Formats: sequence, C-alpha cells, structure tokens
Amino acid sequence: MTRVLVVDDEPGLRQSLGLLLADAGYEVVAEPNGAGALARARAEAFDLILCDVRMPDMDGLAFLRAYTRGGGAALVIMMSAYGGEEAALAAMKEGAYDYIPKPFRPDEVVLTLRKAEERERLGHTIATLKAQLDSTPVRALIAESPAMRQALEVVARVAPHRTTVLITGERGTGKEVIAQAIHRASPRASGPFVAVNSAAIPDALLEAELFGYVKGAFTGAAGDHPGLFEQADGGTLLLDEIGELPLPLQAKLLRVLQEEEIRRVGDQRTRRVDVRVVAATAKDLSAEATAGRFRHDLLDRLNVVAIHVPPLAQRREDVAPLARHFAAQLGRRLGRRVALSETAVAWLTDQPWPGNVRALEHTIERAAVLSNAEILEPRDLETPANTRIGAATSEEGEPAAAGSGSLRDAVEAAERQAITAALRTAGGSRRAAAQRLGVSLRTLFYKMERYGLS
Repeated sequence: MTRVLVVDDEPGLRQSLGLLLADAGYEVVAEPNGAGALARARAEAFDLILCDVRMPDMDGLAFLRAYTRGGGAALVIMMSAYGGEEAALAAMKEGAYDYIPKPFRPDEVVLTLRKAEERERLGHTIATLKAQLDSTPVRALIAESPAMRQALEVVARVAPHRTTVLITGERGTGKEVIAQAIHRASPRASGPFVAVNSAAIPDALLEAELFGYVKGAFTGAAGDHPGLFEQADGGTLLLDEIGELPLPLQAKLLRVLQEEEIRRVGDQRTRRVDVRVVAATAKDLSAEATAGRFRHDLLDRLNVVAIHVPPLAQRREDVAPLARHFAAQLGRRLGRRVALSETAVAWLTDQPWPGNVRALEHTIERAAVLSNAEILEPRDLETPANTRIGAATSEEGEPAAAGSGSLRDAVEAAERQAITAALRTAGGSRRAAAQRLGVSLRTLFYKMERYGLS
C-alpha cells in the first residue's frame, strides 16, 4: 500500500485529507508541523508527501529543502493558498514534484497523487529495462535525451501487454534495441526473441521463412520446416523493415495477426501460435498505404501503439554516453583499453550522423582497430567521409595538390586554413568563429591548440 505523509498545521485539513486518501486506498500519516514531519520522514519510509507551504516555525519550503538535501526519496507535493505561480515555481526549484493551490477539489488531490505514483512506477520500470539490457549482450540502450526517455516511457507502458507495436525511425537509430527492450520487460522475457529483416530475404522465400513448409511443398523441401512464427511461439517476433513486405504476403500476415494461427507452405492444416508481433520500419507506411504499396487494414492492425525513435542528430545528449559505451565494448572485444578523450567526445557530438547510432558505432570501431592509442583523439576518428571541413587547401590558401602529401596532411591543412579564415572573419571572436565553422567552442579550442593558432 502506498504510504502518504500529510504535513499541515490545520487540524481540520489533516483530518479531511486523511479520510479522503484512506478511502482512495492510501495509508496516511499526518504531522502538524515541518520539524515533526522531517523527523518522521527520516525515521520511516514514505512514497508521497503532501506538505503545506505556510506553517509556523519550519515552513513547507524549508521542510522540502531539508528533506531533499538529506536524501529523501519520496515525491513531495506542495499545497498553499498563497503566492500562486510564484510559490509553485519556488517549490519546483527546491525539488517538489507538483503544486496544488488551495482550495482544491478532492478529486484533484487524488488525481495528482495517482500521477505521481505513475511517474515513480515508470521510473522504476525504465531503470529495470536499462539494467536488464546492460546485463545482456545487446546493443546499448541509452536514454539521456528527452526524446529517448519519452520512447522508453511508452516501452514501459506497453511491455506488460500483448499489444502489437510499430516502431518507426531512420535506419541505424536502434529500432531493434527498442524491440528487445519491449520483449525483455514483458512476461514473455523467458521466451524466444526472433528478428527477421523483410528486405533481406527474397520475396519467393519469405513466406516459407515466416510460416514454414512441409516436405515436398517445393523443389528442395526435403523435410518439414517450422517458420519464424513457430520458432517465436511463446515469445516475440520482430518484423523489421515491414514496409518491404510484398502485398500478397501482407494479406497472409494480416490473417495470422487476426486468427493467431499459421499454415505452413504446402500444408492443409493450421497451427496455433502464441506470438507477440513488433514491427519496425524506416518508411512512412501511411504514405505507402496511400500509394497502394501497403495495406491500410494491415497498417491499422500493426499500428496499435507507435514508438518513434528519433535520429541521432535530434538527440545529441545520447552521443557521449553511446560513444563511451561502444569504446568500452570494443576494449573488451580487442583485449585492451579503448577510451575517448573529452575532445574526441566533443567532436563526435558535433557530427551530423546521417547514419545514426550504427554509423557512430562503426566510426569508433574503425578508429579503435586502426589506432594503437589507448585514448582516441579526433584525428583518429576523422575520415574523408565524416570530416566536416570542405575541400583541402594548402597553408597559403590554395587548393592542396593531389601529390602534395598524405590525405591527413591535406585535411589538417584545410582545417588550419578554415579556422584561420573563420577567426579573421569573426574579428578574433572564438565563439563566433566556432558558430561559423559549425563546431563546439571546445572543439575549436582543441583545434587551435593542435595547430598552434592563437
């Protein structure tokens, strides 16, 4: 049962809130002042705290400040008839979860507590998801950015159910990682997780691969073969690149989703399957359906819950932790230390990453394999494909000749010239020069130090 501590100097309000919350299923403890509440909260565990702002001796904000700085874990919701938005803002700055102005309706208090409970539950579920994936050999699940945290909240909500999920996003963003997270947080976690890329299998073989076949169904069918749906029985089947599925097979897939049974190629009988289907695509399936290349009814059946994985360029907060994770992973694989300098992390964060997370991982892998350095620097990570500076020029400003030196020399000459020109145009302002070059100020400082530019 959820425990709630009510802190208010008005006896009538303490009593009415106690009765209201007890009827709503909460265990309620009440204290008349901040000092007594602080001692109680330090001695006992509470899930939620409802605290008045205006109280004698220790007021609500002082209680909140002392409680949070002392490591208190309960969510604190402030109440007050004074101050309006200013009081609410002050409470939020001190770490309050929410603010309820007095007088309030009974249902408003209960709804606020329910929302706080839901937030805590989602937070615990997300932490469990990350812990589960960190302990298994799958690609990193990093959720530092608001966009990815929002995606994980949807994962947490949908995972316990059998609901079909459609994951959208550009190639390389980590859609399969999200699908694995759904599976591992679901009651099916002990069952199989089977993934198939619809674009990687020829159309003529895809039906047999999905639904299986019986002996003699076609030339080369020397025996019975269970398909991926049967292999995923009791677990989860990821249909990746679902937009590439041919129309005739879309109709058969729709029937399987509706009837929960499959028929092997060449067989006359059907077989029941217990499979949760997660689909993923880089295509706009609504546009595909409008163009007649994807069935509207199948889209409706797949798109019960949609999760969008944004491109890496729209979640810069995830680049640094992802990069460090991949470096550590490579170090374990190569049997030596692989790390990234702070300037390398800054350089990686500045890149556009049209290939998304997959391109980031491959960039770090290439650098780790080709360099003997334990700590990778930007020069180890740069390639002609991902260097953001334009055509190489000599130190005098002329285009570098094809035979004037190595490719790295040409690139460094181009960078030196571009930085010098940007600083000159910006009147010596490093911040303005960094903006013109499209890099962070930290990266510019590193480059200037490397090339001896003052």
